[in-house]
Amino acid sequence: MQELIELAKKALANSYSPYSNFRVASAVKTKSGKTYTGVNIENSSYGLTICAERVAVSKAVSEGDRDIETVVVYTDTDEPTPPCGACRQFIAEFNREANIIIAWRKGVKQVNLKDLLPLAFTGEKLGKT
Repeated sequence: MQELIELAKKALANSYSPYSNFRVASAVKTKSGKTYTGVNIENSSYGLTICAERVAVSKAVSEGDRDIETVVVYTDTDEPTPPCGACRQFIAEFNREANIIIAWRKGVKQVNLKDLLPLAFTGEKLGKT
């Protein structure tokens, strides 16, 4: 867990957040043992902004590594910042029971995605498994 947090901390420097100045980084570990990092990337058209978690998960998936095991969300803040609703749904696509590690200046909290998103909309709802 600490290794993933350190990867996210290191990635934080690459955050592109000129509008909010709220930097977020993520590190994802897959069941294969590989890790991927991401940062939030803002856009002047706010709706086009992408969260760090979705960047990291997208990097894994684009490499063919879809079995997401753990997602770290790191912010250099005094309070924890959990994944937003869109990120929760995005992660659930690849593992409804992913471990979510929320890390910030003053602490670390580990939760299960199922607890953060108990009624996820999944492929099962569409007749897909």
